[in-house]
Amino acid sequence: MENPLLEQFDTAPFSILKNEHYLPGIKSLIEATKQEIDAIVQNTEAPTFENTVEALENTGLQLDRATSIFFNLNSAETNDELQQIAQEVSPLLSDFQNDLLLNVALFEKVQHVYNDRENLNLNAEQQMLLEKQYKGFSRNGANLSEEKKEKLRKIDSDLSRLKLTFGENILKETNIFEMHLTDESLLDGLPEGAKEAAAQTAEEKNKEGWVFTLDYPSYIPFMKYAKNRELRKQLSIAFGAKAFHNDKLDNQQNVLRIAELRHQRAKLLSYASHAHFVLEERMAETPKKVQDFLQELLKKAKPAAEEEFKELQAFAKEMDGIEVLQKWDGAYYAEKLKQQRFNLDDEKLKPYFELQKVIDGVFTVAQKLYGLQFEQVTAIDTYHPDVKTYRVNDADGELVAIFYADFHPRAGKRGGAWMTSYKPQQIKDGVNERPHVSIVCNFTKPTASKPSLLTFNEVTTLFHEFGHALHGMLANTTYKGLSGTSVYWDFVELPSQILENWCYEKETLELFATHYKTGEVIPMEYVEKIKASSTFHEGMQTLRQLSFGMLDMAWHSKDPGEITDVKAYEKGAFALTKLYPDVPENCMSTSFAHIFQGGYSAGYYSYKWAEVLDADAFAYFKEEGIFNKKVANKFKEYILSQGGTQDPMELYVKFRGQKPNPDALLKRAGLL
Repeated sequence: MENPLLEQFDTAPFSILKNEHYLPGIKSLIEATKQEIDAIVQNTEAPTFENTVEALENTGLQLDRATSIFFNLNSAETNDELQQIAQEVSPLLSDFQNDLLLNVALFEKVQHVYNDRENLNLNAEQQMLLEKQYKGFSRNGANLSEEKKEKLRKIDSDLSRLKLTFGENILKETNIFEMHLTDESLLDGLPEGAKEAAAQTAEEKNKEGWVFTLDYPSYIPFMKYAKNRELRKQLSIAFGAKAFHNDKLDNQQNVLRIAELRHQRAKLLSYASHAHFVLEERMAETPKKVQDFLQELLKKAKPAAEEEFKELQAFAKEMDGIEVLQKWDGAYYAEKLKQQRFNLDDEKLKPYFELQKVIDGVFTVAQKLYGLQFEQVTAIDTYHPDVKTYRVNDADGELVAIFYADFHPRAGKRGGAWMTSYKPQQIKDGVNERPHVSIVCNFTKPTASKPSLLTFNEVTTLFHEFGHALHGMLANTTYKGLSGTSVYWDFVELPSQILENWCYEKETLELFATHYKTGEVIPMEYVEKIKASSTFHEGMQTLRQLSFGMLDMAWHSKDPGEITDVKAYEKGAFALTKLYPDVPENCMSTSFAHIFQGGYSAGYYSYKWAEVLDADAFAYFKEEGIFNKKVANKFKEYILSQGGTQDPMELYVKFRGQKPNPDALLKRAGLL
């Protein structure tokens, strides 16, 4: 069988790829990569940086590309067959990774170079690559006995399957649920756009009336605007109970098993916990530092959050006689209070945020800051008609990156928003190979009468993911393993979170926020209100993020062996951040994909950590002008292009001239 994955290709050959290509293709590429590794091991010359470290960095290039295509599709355009293949492919890759990291002869060669590093005259990037490789072996079992190595292999193989199953269960639960309404009076309070979208969903499902789902563009407007409290409750409970039904899609045992296996793995490698293992390679360094950081923010945010909650409770009571404010009331009454206070709501703003114009706006921001030009092209293969593709050039017309963008929800796509890559940047054989970067989101779809109009929250999400994309696009390092977003996990959110700040600035909004019908630029009073309302309920928002970080650390910083009840354990972890009454039917852990499926285990705190960096960094832009070329060039030179070639704090200080000041975040949040 001719297999496109085994051919040389530049952009991913989506149109000719079929499901039957993945398993044999990846198996074949694993074997080819093993041969490349064997050649390094069998080389009889003395180990050098070039014939060992650099050679190892350049193995498996085709395998990496094939697996990035496969797993990206399994997130953005999956089906039952693809998920089944993933269950077979993941353990194969896990075994292969262990074969590599537990290869004694290979480790000895890397160790030889590492021990001789003082005499090798390496540059900073070469030193970083050598250190990363050496730690990759030493931190992942290269020094273990054969018996312990076998245990490690088994744990990793089991974990790879469990994480996949965890994610599949959430996607299935999301797709199964629908709230089908035929009585229009039950839609009272909902904006026309939300009704129209629900009618369109019903039509797609061959039903009369309106269908609401657990996809964000359907769920969020219902929770914010629907007057019917019972229906809000029904939808809220369904959303919070994903994979928590004691049925075949239940994730409770998966949560316990993943936490337990991660802990066993850490202990096997002589770490006190999974968090100790993970944080050794983070700016935060230790669980204690993370917990101190979270507690410090909690101390500042909790009094503000409690005040805000008390005020919201009083408002709901006065407005509708609500005695006990529940989770399904929060968004609804917060929206009402916000409208009352600022005379501003998403429905007023959405006409100014047509998706295409917001895309053009974020492109203009990138052009003004970094000189990038975006040209939409149709000749590049995509995996779905929704996906747009662009050539990204610099001011001289030279290719910087290929950019893919996929914006709307569908059955085969997991929820949320993320950035990913189909080809890494690297300098190989004297050629600077440019990256292929993608962002995937779940934004409001166009309807029969309206284009895709975004909520302001969706606008900031687009800027956030595009910030990650810029980190990938502007990468300029020699080695792919240190390129773009290959940085410490608690540094990776700086480029994404800092870009959100531009959404609140008059100078930026005037570039793209024009009414989709009249072309009128967003009124100045709206801009001022967006700015003024940006810290609305910031205390509660901060508390919410802290609760997720604390739950993550609760699962990963101690021995989970004694835990038998996921829900009860979670309640304990949430105790210090709790505002609303508990909902017995709900459990967050069973759908907390960031930490049980994605890469944020023992790392969720990094969103808040990076907020300190981004608030401090943006304060510098504000001092000099948000489109100041000097500051933008420094940010590009020291943050966006350097990837993981140097210690992140050193890079930050080179950009900023000082270490980040935590007060910048508290000031911006209105908590100081």
